[in-house]
Amino acid sequence: MTHADPTSTGPVIAGEMAVLARRYAGALYDLAEEQKNVEGVAADLRTLRNLGRESAEFRRLVDNPLTPRAQLIKTVEQIAAAGKLNPLTGKFLVVVARNRRLPIIEAMCDAYLGNLAARRGEFTAEVRTARPLNPTQQDHLSRQLQALAGGKVHMSVAEDESLLGGITVKIGSRLIDASIKSKLAKLERQLKSQSLSALEGAA
Repeated sequence: MTHADPTSTGPVIAGEMAVLARRYAGALYDLAEEQKNVEGVAADLRTLRNLGRESAEFRRLVDNPLTPRAQLIKTVEQIAAAGKLNPLTGKFLVVVARNRRLPIIEAMCDAYLGNLAARRGEFTAEVRTARPLNPTQQDHLSRQLQALAGGKVHMSVAEDESLLGGITVKIGSRLIDASIKSKLAKLERQLKSQSLSALEGAA
């Protein structure tokens, strides 16, 4: 049985920031293992990830480099208390806030949960569609992805109108792009190539 998450996916983090996010996530995972609380922390991080994706106010606060460090720390302490997060998760958030790394907290959450899934032989699929998928379509897609991945798949579904139509799926480093936007871009490249060839032939 796959899990469908209707929330939108977070910003794309690459390069040094992606490496940094994995380091933070790895350190947290090791501590959670030591405390035998991997699942509890994972539940907290799913909550935090959704907060980052759903709360524009939270994103404005953490993305603003002028936000005082003390305010960032106070905010995450309030979030931890209100959400009744595990003490380890709360301490982790304070460290992240103190180091001004909250802009990549979603990437840290994804890295932790991805690590947990990989150790279980599971996979995470980030799905973007131009239009909402109904339950039947989600179930059909989840079965296809499970067959493709060869294991249990946790599916995150987000709407992206810029795709114009179709769908994109990312499983790990593998990207399956069946969007109209991608097809139009491919057609545009072909037309440019043909035009260039025609000009070269005329010369």
